Amino acid sequence: MRITALAGGTGAAKLLRGLSHVLDPRDLTVIVNTGDDAEIWGLHVSPDLDTVCYTLAGLIDERKGWGLAGETFHALDQIARFGEPVWFNLGDRDLATHLHRTRLLREGRTLSEATRAIVSALGVSARVLPMSDQPVRTRILGPDGWLAFQEYFVREKAQVEVRAVNYAGAPVAHAAPGVLDAIATADAVLVCPSNPITSVGPILAVSGVVEGLRTTEATVAAISPIVGGDAVSGPAGRLMAAAGLPVSALGVARAYAGWLDLLVFDERDRALGPALRAAGVTPVAAPTIMSSRDAEVALARDVMRALGSRP
Repeated sequence: MRITALAGGTGAAKLLRGLSHVLDPRDLTVIVNTGDDAEIWGLHVSPDLDTVCYTLAGLIDERKGWGLAGETFHALDQIARFGEPVWFNLGDRDLATHLHRTRLLREGRTLSEATRAIVSALGVSARVLPMSDQPVRTRILGPDGWLAFQEYFVREKAQVEVRAVNYAGAPVAHAAPGVLDAIATADAVLVCPSNPITSVGPILAVSGVVEGLRTTEATVAAISPIVGGDAVSGPAGRLMAAAGLPVSALGVARAYAGWLDLLVFDERDRALGPALRAAGVTPVAAPTIMSSRDAEVALARDVMRALGSRP
């Protein structure tokens, strides 16, 4: 089965790792959010692309959920002496990825081409695509004005009141090469358990993506990142509430209304099943907390079973 996944964040990376154990990774295409991308110390940093690649390569720092295992931070310590901002932690080996990507971009390569080079060098078998080669940047409106996503999420630790979310650049951005074809030709499209507003939202804002999801013959499924009325991790709950969505699996279904066929949601929220059916999606209850490698694989198997049982 050919799977195309829309992904961003640590929950997505865990599910993708689980999926890589239950299907041939070469049958997996991952379309990754780049709304979180930022320029740090003059380098192009792509946090979600790197988290997906590091995880699938078996290199991720398991405890943090980002960065490389066994990382050191000597460059971070040194650059602080020069008065540079150090609220965004870049490890020494992680810097090599950003240096390589930035050099390729400055030589005229696209982000897709740079990503392909990084994926190959890391030995990742899945196909990993940025959502767009044009810059789309998620911005958060707080009480004191607009913040870049990393300023909101890392520097301010997502504690700022959110008044609005904007995807700067999205109106003129085009889907990266291969993105729309991957959605059109997949046997199934999966929206990973990612923040609907700031991980999946930027992907959907890119021209052609929503239309592709509406018209694909593939089953389109999502895994809810909301369990028991709160996000499994991160600020998804607060951001959904700020967008006027219920902080529940039903809110996830409403965020993806118009093209979602099936929603995998946590078994402890089983009572939401009838409301999800009324919202037009097929509900599938399953254990969705990926607290171990075994749990990642188990959820991936549940998702594949749900896809296989749907006509």
